[in-house]
Amino acid sequence: MLGKIGNVIRIAACGAALAVVAACHGLPQKTDETATWNNNKLYTEAQDALSGGDWGKCAKYFEQLEGRDPFGRFAQQAQINVAYCNWKDNENDAADQAINRFIQLHPDHPDIAYAYYLKGMIHFNDDLGLFGRFSGQDMSERDPKSLRESYDAFKVVVDKYPQSKYAPDAAQRMRYIVNALASHEVHAADYYYRRGAYVAAINRAQLAIQDYKSAPAIEDALHIMMLSYQKLNEPQLAEDTRRVLAATFPDSPYITGHARPGKESKPWWQIW
Repeated sequence: MLGKIGNVIRIAACGAALAVVAACHGLPQKTDETATWNNNKLYTEAQDALSGGDWGKCAKYFEQLEGRDPFGRFAQQAQINVAYCNWKDNENDAADQAINRFIQLHPDHPDIAYAYYLKGMIHFNDDLGLFGRFSGQDMSERDPKSLRESYDAFKVVVDKYPQSKYAPDAAQRMRYIVNALASHEVHAADYYYRRGAYVAAINRAQLAIQDYKSAPAIEDALHIMMLSYQKLNEPQLAEDTRRVLAATFPDSPYITGHARPGKESKPWWQIW
């Protein structure tokens, strides 16, 4: 008797499962709204999404446009717009892949300076992070790999396309990146100093000084070196470093003991 009841239950369960599957097959399938559009229509809709700031739809439509006709008259513009829309949508990996593909395929394109500038912007903001610019996070505290890629891209704009309208802004961002990279070394030097690893602190501070001579962060590097030499009981080296600090940054609070007049409180990277 129990065996028969079990069989009935299993049959009922199988029937219910089959009914669910059948019902699922009966559900209306999501259709591609662009399937009946010609390329002109798709381009127009993609441009509207771009103008309206619908970045997800913008990237999707331009990707579809490129896929439909990779050698057509819209393809090159679609490739660069895919990169831009993904960047604006905080999809930086996808944006970087798209702009790299554009640069490789079209090295002589009239907009190649913009392509390198956009690549620089992708990595510049990627290093800052989605919330970093609003939280006051310092770019120099993050992994500098992305900043170096940003610097390299901006350098192409400045060196190869100096007449480009993007060159002045690229040059300004390069200066900020140099200070960020210097600050990264200074953060490391400070980390070692606070843990009593004074030789390591000196080495990292010297690295910043050697590689980024004109960066404002060098002031902090010299100060850490001076303090580290003092901790190592090297008074002559500490005094030599202090003299270099005083000569290079005569109004430094590390020398005067007073805050520098008019010093801005906003983060150094905030350029707008």
